Amino acid sequence: MTNEARLADVAAAAQVSVATASRALAGSTVVAAATRDRVRRAAARLGYEPNLAARQLVTGQGQSIALVLPDLANPFYAGVAKGVQRRVRAEGLTAVVADTDEDAEVEAAVIAQVGPVAARLVLASPRMPDDAVRAVAQRARVVLVNREVEGLAAVTGDNADGVRQALVHLHALGHRRVGYAGGPATSWSDAARRRGLVAARERVEIEVVDLGAFRPGSAGGLAAADLALAAEVTAVLAFNDQLALGILGRLADRGVAVPGRLSVVGFDDIPVARLLAPPLTSVTVPADELGRTAVELLLGPDRPEPGLRTLPVELAVRRSTAEPAG
Repeated sequence: MTNEARLADVAAAAQVSVATASRALAGSTVVAAATRDRVRRAAARLGYEPNLAARQLVTGQGQSIALVLPDLANPFYAGVAKGVQRRVRAEGLTAVVADTDEDAEVEAAVIAQVGPVAARLVLASPRMPDDAVRAVAQRARVVLVNREVEGLAAVTGDNADGVRQALVHLHALGHRRVGYAGGPATSWSDAARRRGLVAARERVEIEVVDLGAFRPGSAGGLAAADLALAAEVTAVLAFNDQLALGILGRLADRGVAVPGRLSVVGFDDIPVARLLAPPLTSVTVPADELGRTAVELLLGPDRPEPGLRTLPVELAVRRSTAEPAG
């Protein structure tokens, strides 16, 4: 029995057309969820396995969704990847994950490599300029995570509100001079958080000292911690938890008590933040939901509607923040 004839059997068993059965098995959201389930159950009963290569020839589109990340070693992006993979698997598709090491040239090369197997892309914090991102979107469906480009669909956590929550918390503890340890100069998220700092200062009377731009990690944290101590701030808000981890490590090396002498706040709330000594106060960004939402936007029958979708964030208060010394 040919694969085509077997598909006809599945369609007959599910009481749908062959075209509907094909779309349902491809995970198309054009087909109602109940119908998709009925077709899949019929396929399972008959032992039918779809020919993905043939389907790609018919549809002109692979059954993969590619997720391009700047740094898979960053636990935040691992969370985004989990959200993408769960949602993709639920549709019977495949997720292809690629790491670009935060390099715009590597990013362009990786996108060119995944193009033949994935016509739908989730680009997380892409480092390419806006025009290059738009050029990619002309060849494939694209949804951005933690990046906004005019004319494209994007999803991000509420950076401005996260910064506001952190500063309100520190102000309530009595801090009046806070250092901001920023992320890479090319980071869209860092620019968004800096705008949040400006807006938040209009609501709370607090001085924010710009400590500079740092690459997240131990090396960046070493420099940021030293500059914070030299600036005589009583608290530091870090661009993300990775940078905060580096700051905590350097402060420990220098014998500086946290939060006794200096309070530290991170951003993203990666899992290890709860396990530190002291546990890190951090802005919780729903990484898993960012990934799932990006895939949802890609699964529709048409190109994703342009615009930025902003997901709520929440400050998780732990023991790395306290009243300022003295």
